[in-house]
Amino acid sequence: MSSFSSAVHPLTLYPAIDLKNGQCVRLRQGEMDQATIYSDNPGEQARNWNNQGCKWLHVVDLDGAFAKKSVNTEAILNILANSQVPVQLGGGIRDLNAIEYWLYKGIKRVILGSVAVKNSRLVYQACKSFPGQIVIGIDAKKGYVSTEGWAETSEMKALDLALRLQDSGASAIIFTEIERDGMLSGLDLEQTANLAHHLQIPIIASGGIGNLAHIEALRNVANQEPGIEGVIVGRALYDGRIRINDALKVLETC
Repeated sequence: MSSFSSAVHPLTLYPAIDLKNGQCVRLRQGEMDQATIYSDNPGEQARNWNNQGCKWLHVVDLDGAFAKKSVNTEAILNILANSQVPVQLGGGIRDLNAIEYWLYKGIKRVILGSVAVKNSRLVYQACKSFPGQIVIGIDAKKGYVSTEGWAETSEMKALDLALRLQDSGASAIIFTEIERDGMLSGLDLEQTANLAHHLQIPIIASGGIGNLAHIEALRNVANQEPGIEGVIVGRALYDGRIRINDALKVLETC
């Protein structure tokens, strides 16, 4: 059960840059053929989010998630060259060499997703080798963990995987409910709160933010479950449904 203080705490906003064929895209429910292209200049997009006041960037190599290795390397390096804030990266990172490569290039935190399900030993090794720089990504469909770019669904529940990795030393867990991702219908607050309640690792919520009211709803839940650390927002920022400054005002209100 969460042992965090019950005091209201600021939450972190993570604007998302998802990369497909070198372009910034957003998917609907994780379907690669349901991609909307928002920019063909990832570095410029990173600079834009920076200029609007974000304090982190969340980057995912979508092609890498399927290829099981980094694919959009040039685009990621372009983002790093144009960002003044820390960047966390996921998608296709499957071994210690790849983790070390990206940390050397300037990535602040590496996200381990599919490999966390299939090779929990690597998660423990990575957390020991790179303390404070490993994040676990748990993507679920109706509560069951999905892997390989969301193409496969396992028989393991998200909470069971999180509990298995509870003492790994990971700095955070990103929880995404796939069926809400890109749908602008709001987060799965029940599952997010349940994870935060049972774990001591901070939870970053993801999947479904569509308007400022959804962020306010998360803020309210986080007041009760302080294990919630932040939220990833993608399509709603690109579409202009949410402005970074407005989101920060809600998330940072204490």
